[in-house]
Amino acid sequence: MSKNSIPPRAWQRMLSGRRLDLLDPSPLDIEIEDIAHGLAFQARWNGQTIGDYPYSVAEHSVFVEELFTTLNPRIDPKWRLAALLHDAPEYVIGDMISPVKAAVGPGYEALDERLVAAIHVRFGLPAKTPDLIKKQIKRADKLSAWLEAVQIAGFSKSEADKLFGKPVISDLPKRTLRPHAPMEVKGRFLERFTDLTDG
Repeated sequence: MSKNSIPPRAWQRMLSGRRLDLLDPSPLDIEIEDIAHGLAFQARWNGQTIGDYPYSVAEHSVFVEELFTTLNPRIDPKWRLAALLHDAPEYVIGDMISPVKAAVGPGYEALDERLVAAIHVRFGLPAKTPDLIKKQIKRADKLSAWLEAVQIAGFSKSEADKLFGKPVISDLPKRTLRPHAPMEVKGRFLERFTDLTDG
């Protein structure tokens, strides 16, 4: 076999020892510890946030699950788990800001969908989230993004309104966001996961 005929490596080795194939991800190669660790060290807003630490995807994910639950207090815990894991693929493909996703095109979305399906199957969720649930998670996600933009990413309220939609005042939690240390956030993420799955 010639050097040119060797396919490029499409897997990543995780700290757990698992090798996750990005082109054909298997639920058997997905571990919650790997997800929590990767997301805790993955900065949102390309790291352009105030504070001593980056605001991580793990911290955002915990906040989105909290907002989703507040907005939908009687929701089944499995959908709370789906909210916690809504950005889980980013533990391996990174957090790309929306302009970069648009530049990359449909290939990014297909990759993300494959990973979401594998992650969901691994943790007992449907491979595809029902549209109504997806819409509710997106609502919480946009609310979180608005607060992050205004409080820690340097956006004005009018800029955030244009990009993420003007929030309903009653939906806004009384919360001052402050990025925390990655390992602390990893612990919080795993704690939420345990609470939602009974371990």
